Amino acid sequence: MRWIVDGMNVIGTTPDAWWRDRDGAMLKLVDALERWAASEGEEVTVVFERKPSPPIRSTVVDVRHAPKPKADAADDEIVRLLREDAQPQAIRVVTSDRALADRAHAAGATVEAAQSFRLRIEAR
Repeated sequence: MRWIVDGMNVIGTTPDAWWRDRDGAMLKLVDALERWAASEGEEVTVVFERKPSPPIRSTVVDVRHAPKPKADAADDEIVRLLREDAQPQAIRVVTSDRALADRAHAAGATVEAAQSFRLRIEAR
């Protein structure tokens, strides 16, 4: 299974004051994704609405961001990735955003809710 994660949607599942340090929350999520992807042998792309500062680099997780930060920019980037993929049915999108979930389904992907995915990666 390949995964595309709506990064801020997953971050937002836990009210741990992440909004005070968005870049730190992004780094923390990528760290958890790296550990989970490495242990489970999963291919993971995480998409954020903007570039983190400093940039996050990973050899395990593909860290991406929308070309221009704006409302729903990460959603649009996720859908673009799905449409460009030759096998979108092999991708699971992680989001609890109903509109993005509908767009992902329309592109051929499956969807997992952000909260259940967060529990999955934190179980590691």
